Amino acid sequence: MTRPWEIPASWEWLKIGEVATIVGGGTPKTSDSDNFDGGEIPWVTPADLSGYKEKYIARGARNITEKGLKSSSARLLPADAVLFSSRAPIGYVAIASQPVTTNQGFKSFILPGEIASSFVYFYLLRAKETVQSLGGGTTFKEISGAAAATIPLALAPLPEQHRIVAEIETQFTRLDASVAALRRAQANLKRYRASVLKDACEGRLVPTEAELARSEGRDYEPAGVLLERILAERRARWESQEKRRGQYKEPVPPDTSGLPELPEGWDYASIGFLLSSDRPGMKTGPFGSLLKKEEHRNSGVPVLGIENIRRMEFVPGNKIFVTPQKSQELSGYDVQAEDILISRSGTVGEACVVPNGIGEARFSTNLMRLSLVKGYISPAFFCLLFNGSPTVLDQVKVLCSGSTRDFLNGNILRSLAFPIPPLSEQRRIVAEVERRLSVIQQAESTVEASLARAERLRQSILKQAFSGKLVPQDPNDEPASVLLERIKAERVEAQATAASKGKAGRRGKGRATR
Repeated sequence: MTRPWEIPASWEWLKIGEVATIVGGGTPKTSDSDNFDGGEIPWVTPADLSGYKEKYIARGARNITEKGLKSSSARLLPADAVLFSSRAPIGYVAIASQPVTTNQGFKSFILPGEIASSFVYFYLLRAKETVQSLGGGTTFKEISGAAAATIPLALAPLPEQHRIVAEIETQFTRLDASVAALRRAQANLKRYRASVLKDACEGRLVPTEAELARSEGRDYEPAGVLLERILAERRARWESQEKRRGQYKEPVPPDTSGLPELPEGWDYASIGFLLSSDRPGMKTGPFGSLLKKEEHRNSGVPVLGIENIRRMEFVPGNKIFVTPQKSQELSGYDVQAEDILISRSGTVGEACVVPNGIGEARFSTNLMRLSLVKGYISPAFFCLLFNGSPTVLDQVKVLCSGSTRDFLNGNILRSLAFPIPPLSEQRRIVAEVERRLSVIQQAESTVEASLARAERLRQSILKQAFSGKLVPQDPNDEPASVLLERIKAERVEAQATAASKGKAGRRGKGRATR
């Protein structure tokens, strides 16, 4: 047989079917309630092991009845049976801590007493890639019972099996403690990030402009005056146009009833106060026939989508392109530097600022584009509101919740009230947020790198263990070859005994019928 790696001379390579009884599983008819209702037999499926980190498992999500066990053609597995998922996906492994049964997604191994279940459990974790290569099938990979019997097993002497298991568990316990500490650090960083964003949007991250102005003995422009100046300039521009159409419409102030009080110098504004009048300030991506799937290309002018938005971060790269001709047809859906892109569905309300150097680009139907009045509102601060302001996020949550899925549209956006500080304060808030988030990101990268190292170390421990390098060999141990011969002899004897009982039973039945 193929030897996947080198092992000590006292070990033995064999096929697992030479020493283990391999048992498949089954699923009783779910339409028959008698198969499940009131069942007391734990029934394990691969889904029960998805994300499962413990070595032992006592039950799955459901139990079945004795009737269900019989109708499924499954077998009740004894405690210490090794459960191994053989499809969807291949490679989940656990040990039954009490009698259980499984669905057909498993090939379970009932081992003789001379082989430690924990040894095989850890071995299958080590040999996962080797075992997965035995899978066949086109729709999904699956290991048949015959293929499972050929899984190579590196068998160590029994005392060494126990030493290996003990050492793996000792090292894994230390590793698990380190990983748990890293996960706690990860969670703390996530909470700190949220706290930074919240404080920034509520005027607590940096001194307010009102506070600074008082301490420095100077005047400042409150947000309310800033908003009035925006409206005055917008109206003056409209009145200066030679060809004016219709009557000038002032933006509608937001409904602030029930909203929290703002810091001194801040004010609430609706989106109409903040949008540019140089081009359409709010635009929803092209619908239906404007951009058909058959018009997508692998190169050309990029079309930005939800995949380009991460919280307050533009993600480069594109899945969809259109021809220059199609891009010209979609010229009204252009994207420029400092535009804001907001996701309309999926991750509703996530927003980012389009960076400089974007070049010619369009945006897709799942996005909205905002162009803010330049020189008065910081696009980065506005994105900050969508990603960290409880006031804005709560409004979005209430107004976007639908019967099937959340969805953001222009009407909802127009009804939101945005807390706006003075312009200089906006800029100081953004600078401080970027500084702190940079520190957080560095810490998060360090934690992620440490978690990756921990996983590599886990795999290294398993590789050392099943190459005979984790614990020393003892020359007094009975070699695995002798152990294997004894197991085989016991299996032959057990099979002969079973065959003899079967013949006796058939003869007894024959006499009874006569």
